[in-house]
Amino acid sequence: MLEALIRDAKTAPKSFGYKLKNNLLTLEDQEEALTSPKWAYEFAKYVKGADIEVCQEVAIKDPKWAYKFARYVKGANIEACQEAAIKDPGWAYYFVRNVKGANIEACQGGAIKDPYWACNFARYVKGADVIC
Repeated sequence: MLEALIRDAKTAPKSFGYKLKNNLLTLEDQEEALTSPKWAYEFAKYVKGADIEVCQEVAIKDPKWAYKFARYVKGANIEACQEAAIKDPGWAYYFVRNVKGANIEACQGGAIKDPYWACNFARYVKGADVIC
């Protein structure tokens, strides 16, 4: 019985998450990666030859993954990622703090929508035009 389970496990189709966790993703998995901002980011980051532009289009649908894409994916369009990330005050703050080439004014405009992030922006971002 155990041998049958092991044999079946080896031939069963693997999910995207399983392939990602076990470093089994290939370029053929890109279509599935484009179904989620997180997966698009992960695919672009870890799979050589991934279409960065296409993955970025999906990743920037969520401010968190837009930030991560700009920060960790080589070849990311920083301006497009920033435009998406600043829709959330927290990610606007992290973007300006951690992404080289970030536009301070644009990130500040996103961060000041929430007093907590506006205060952090004023305290920790050199060149900020906000008072806390």
